Amino acid sequence: MDVSIVIPVYNEEETIPHLYQAIKEAMTDFPRSWEVLLVDDGSKDCSFCALERIFEQDPDHFRILGLRRNFGQTAAIAAGIDHASGEIIVLMDADLQNDPTDIPLLISKIDEGFDVVSGWRVHRKDTFITRTLPSLIANKLISWVTGVHLHDYGCTLKAYRREVITGFKLYGEMHRFIPVYADAVGAKLIEVKVQHHPRKYGKAKYGLERTLKVLLDLFTVKFLSSYANKPIYLFGGTGLILMISSAIVLFFLFFRRIFFLISVLDSPLFMLSSMFFILGFQSILMGLIAELLVRTYHEAQNKPTYTIRKRIGVSDPNLNSDF
Repeated sequence: MDVSIVIPVYNEEETIPHLYQAIKEAMTDFPRSWEVLLVDDGSKDCSFCALERIFEQDPDHFRILGLRRNFGQTAAIAAGIDHASGEIIVLMDADLQNDPTDIPLLISKIDEGFDVVSGWRVHRKDTFITRTLPSLIANKLISWVTGVHLHDYGCTLKAYRREVITGFKLYGEMHRFIPVYADAVGAKLIEVKVQHHPRKYGKAKYGLERTLKVLLDLFTVKFLSSYANKPIYLFGGTGLILMISSAIVLFFLFFRRIFFLISVLDSPLFMLSSMFFILGFQSILMGLIAELLVRTYHEAQNKPTYTIRKRIGVSDPNLNSDF
């Protein structure tokens, strides 16, 4: 299979027949093999029945997964990726705000040599105050924190080479951070302008509370992408800053004691300095413990600390295993 299109579905009973027709029209003349994995995320309406009817109409291209309950969009996407067989994986929403006719455009960019192609909803058709504005702020913040500059992290419509998205697990709202994970393993990213349509059926499943979850997940993503392999840089660096600050405060206190005869112990700065020293020492110890855990993680599971883009005249050692 060349291309797998993964679509999470939640309470989209009205949209599903139109989604099916739109995908069929967009992919009918597509010259490569393709499949669509529709993942029902515990819908409370008759979405799963509608999905079953789609499978009956076109079992050659459409696959259906039904989760036992509503696990969330990220979990549904992860389930779709795990069951996809395509070398290129395309993600999109089921509400038809993403346009399936943009899928060939994304795949053409993959063929040009890119590993991640991210959709950019330039003319977004959502409510400005509750959807578009929070998204703009979140995109700026995520780009600044992660160093991966995209205009539209929230656009689900993206295409990936399989090898850049199968080395990590997705939790929370982290499906939107997949480009950050991919960038961490050296993937080549590009952003392309895609169409965006107003929702015609059903209602939006998310509001402002989702932006809050995304911002909290950002802390985890930053740590995993920047410090997962060398946590001592974060914990040890923080510890050194605290201990150096403690030393500066102590030097100031002793300077005052020697030249101005001001008591060291009576100053609240002495307690602050002591606290900084203790916290700094503990932070360094935490960094050392984290280093041991990282080494256990990599060595116990034989996880490499590098990724290879291409082999020329060199065989994959994993394929020569006796197991």
